[in-house]
Amino acid sequence: QVLLEESGGGLVQPGGSLKLSCRSSTTTFNTVAMNWYRQVPGKERELVAKIAIGGALEYIDSVKGRFTISRDRAKITVYLQMNDLRPEDTAVYYCNTNLFGREYWGQGTQVTVSS
Repeated sequence: QVLLEESGGGLVQPGGSLKLSCRSSTTTFNTVAMNWYRQVPGKERELVAKIAIGGALEYIDSVKGRFTISRDRAKITVYLQMNDLRPEDTAVYYCNTNLFGREYWGQGTQVTVSS
């Protein structure tokens, strides 16, 4: 079974940092684009960051300059480094990919930014 497993969420004060990890169960995920989404209750899940297979990076405007997506193929892991966190970044964060036309999601990790 193909799995994605997120970790690294938690409670942090405004201005703080967290680094999320998403580990895959198969090296096949090293050959596809990977995404980080987030969702708050009552709102649609939104794409936060994307790393393409060639390494191109994309971010939504609200996180540009604060978040960095990266991957370590040896560890089959994608990261989301989040700096200067704000209360509006509070959400459940999910990693995601599309493999052979099928969407795969992790279970999510809660990020709470609060003083």
